[in-house]
Amino acid sequence: MITLLLIFFPLVAGLLLLFVKGPKVKTLALGAAILEFAIAVFALTQFHQDATTQFEWNYAWVQSLGITFHVGIDGISMLLVLLTTFLVPVIILTSFNTEHKNPSAFYSLILIMQMALVGVFVSLDGFLFYVFWELALIPIYFICLLWGGEDRARITFKFFVYTLAGSLFMLGGLIYLYLHTPGEHSFDIAALYTAGQSLDVVHQGYVFWAMFIAFAVKMPVFPFHTWQPDTYTTAPTQGTMMLSGIMLKMGTFGVIRWLLPLAPLGVEKYANIAIGLAVFGVVYASCIAIAQKDFKRLIAYSSIAHVGLIAAGILSMNTQGVQGAMIQMLSHGVNVVGLFFIVDLIQKRTNTREIAALGGIRNVNPQFAVLFLIVLLGSVALPLTNGFVGEFLLLNGVYQFNPWMAGFAGLSVILGAVYMLRSYQSIMLGETNTITSSFAPLETSEKAVLIIICAAIIVFGVFPKPLTDIVSPSVDQLITGLNTALGK
Repeated sequence: MITLLLIFFPLVAGLLLLFVKGPKVKTLALGAAILEFAIAVFALTQFHQDATTQFEWNYAWVQSLGITFHVGIDGISMLLVLLTTFLVPVIILTSFNTEHKNPSAFYSLILIMQMALVGVFVSLDGFLFYVFWELALIPIYFICLLWGGEDRARITFKFFVYTLAGSLFMLGGLIYLYLHTPGEHSFDIAALYTAGQSLDVVHQGYVFWAMFIAFAVKMPVFPFHTWQPDTYTTAPTQGTMMLSGIMLKMGTFGVIRWLLPLAPLGVEKYANIAIGLAVFGVVYASCIAIAQKDFKRLIAYSSIAHVGLIAAGILSMNTQGVQGAMIQMLSHGVNVVGLFFIVDLIQKRTNTREIAALGGIRNVNPQFAVLFLIVLLGSVALPLTNGFVGEFLLLNGVYQFNPWMAGFAGLSVILGAVYMLRSYQSIMLGETNTITSSFAPLETSEKAVLIIICAAIIVFGVFPKPLTDIVSPSVDQLITGLNTALGK
């Protein structure tokens, strides 16, 4: 029942918000999101830290087609449910000093999107997974289309077409596996695993590419990334946070939960190509980030670099790579929300995102400078911040797969420091100018958001064990199953 509550509570809350008018809609949306996080924390207190799937609900949905409403939570999905339910109230809080047209619809769409995201992370039926996967696209499409910036119609349409086309590849792969399930056909995850692993290497290769393309578009991984920078830049701040902080984790989660166990031989055969694309994307996106003049666009490209490293670690198919990916998914979600919020704060106070036009903000707001620096250090993976733990494990995992690829992937550490520290220097240090001399103090809600994010960066950087304890048993079971399927 806890799993069903996690799925349907934000849906009901979001629909009810449509009937609320006035400024109180923000408070009610925040209250609903906090209550959803409290439910997730309660689930964590009842969660046994082992490899079993818990809080299961299995209902015959379309029995004639073998489709079930089968949901449950293991360590892998628990971490992402916690990330989702933690970030959504933070994202809503970031909007408290922003006025949106038709706020009831805006906050309703955020909560409905949260429902779909949680559904993706807890689905144990292939068709149900696909349904939630597509449902998550609808709210963010309207958030970007209705509240986005200049040229939003064209950019949002491109984003929609890219992600929908990728999803169709995944649907084709799932149907292909469904037709190979033993006995009466079924979309249940166990039946699909059995069907996938029973195929020969050639047919697993077909499944691999069908699923990988869908997940690569969502993350995104080079060369499927071209929709991302424009969409992240044009979307309203809260939409960008939902996309970068949570939605892209659908792709990385999909690789772990679905791609690896469904087509282990296909992954093994094509891992060099897939990891090569991911690593190339790390270096490519980092180099483009260095050349950016728009700070929001710089953060968008930095996200491609971070996700490329996560994808490479997962596809290395070893414990360190997958565990590092799980930790880094959580860390990246927290850090990137913080960075996009900082962009929003700067833009509101200066009416610009141009790095060269800013400078000296530290002189008029040292408190903001300190909080910004903490978020930045988490992003560049300084030891004792949350970014370091996952990045270290990821590079370790890629190194076990191929030392040369690990060397190129490791350039992200250097290049990330270059573009992040240089942007901080240009924006925060030096002398103030006519644009930054009147930089307003932070409001209470803005301080609260940055303090929460900074606390998470430090706490999980110093004490990562609670996170690794949640996810380790499920990751170990996954890797053991993959090694068995590969005959290792």
